[in-house]
Amino acid sequence: MKPKTVGRIGGKNPKGTLNESPTSEVSGLQSDSYILTLDGEKPVPELSVGDRVITRDSGVARVTSVRSRKITTRAVRIQAGSLGHTRPERDVLLPAGQPVLIRDWRASAMFSSVGAAMIEAHRLIDGEFITDEGEQDMTLYELDFDRPHILYVDGLEVASDAAAHHAAQAPQAA
Repeated sequence: MKPKTVGRIGGKNPKGTLNESPTSEVSGLQSDSYILTLDGEKPVPELSVGDRVITRDSGVARVTSVRSRKITTRAVRIQAGSLGHTRPERDVLLPAGQPVLIRDWRASAMFSSVGAAMIEAHRLIDGEFITDEGEQDMTLYELDFDRPHILYVDGLEVASDAAAHHAAQAPQAA
């Protein structure tokens, strides 16, 4: 039986982990990502205001704005098929803070959630199938909708609005 390596880099607990990194909250969709729309899979850079995107939570949502930015940030690579059959469909590079919906044994075994959990990519690192790629230059696209949604991107289910996800995870004041 292998030792638990989730959150470790190279099989060791690093001095400064991704959980402490100020860039771990950076999120967005890579320029080479494909998103599921009513017109089929489309490269993210080809999206424009008004496009209809298929979502897990509401069926269809219209894009209200598209922004892109070039940034150097921590990245996480998820190997093809490592989150289930064809999930993702190919190797995917995500910013460390991009929330990903997991709906398998990991949700309960690792995050004490029943059935599903929305987890930042860096929290899924196992050092073998999901790896820390260190600082990477990335072109990230941020899509806005009337409200946050769960999008189908490269065979993964990802949050459209990481800020809303982070706010929902923050402890509530009494």
